[in-house]
Amino acid sequence: MACLDVHVRICEQEILKYDLEIKALVQDVRECTGPQSTLTELNSKVIESFQNLRLRIQDLEQMGLEQDKESDKQALLQQVEGHRKQMISNQIAWRKANLTSKMSIDALEKEALLNGDDALRKRKKTKGDLTQTSSDITESLMSMSRMMAQQVEQSEDTMTTLATSSKSVQETNEEFKAMTGTIQLGRKLITKYNRRELTDKLLIFLALALFFSTVLYIVKKRLFPFL
Repeated sequence: MACLDVHVRICEQEILKYDLEIKALVQDVRECTGPQSTLTELNSKVIESFQNLRLRIQDLEQMGLEQDKESDKQALLQQVEGHRKQMISNQIAWRKANLTSKMSIDALEKEALLNGDDALRKRKKTKGDLTQTSSDITESLMSMSRMMAQQVEQSEDTMTTLATSSKSVQETNEEFKAMTGTIQLGRKLITKYNRRELTDKLLIFLALALFFSTVLYIVKKRLFPFL
């Protein structure tokens, strides 16, 4: 159990590391004003970090499912659900950052065309480059959408597991309540039987006393009629 706790703590630390790493990369994407190759490289790093984060969250979920105590299991699965929600939030922020970056790049391209600045004109893309840029951004957005869909599906699975666990705990509690009621009823019956046994013993004693008194009375009358 101690070994498992160590693995859980290590997994939590790595999840936190990847989460902070993604936030920093998303900020870099948001502030990126080109060229497109820089934005593409940043997005590749973000995708890699998201993949690592998702794997560590899945590892934590597996550890939760392997817990012996139901309370520990539910606690870890709730943490997993929290991490998945945070991951989805980061994916939304990443999508917005890409849109912001694209707007910045487009604005610079327009400025280059309007001002005729040679330095900026050198950054002007050909038609093919612009098509590639749009394609790369579209692919990044599609990748984000797929990842978000996967996270939503995994979150639904985790919630289903939590609901099932909660139902199991509730059913167990109901069984314990039923057992407690049965035990209390049994205790009452035993107490009742004990009282009845005492009453029966007392009645038997009185009957025997009456019997022996009658026998003594008859013997006395037969043997000592003059008394």
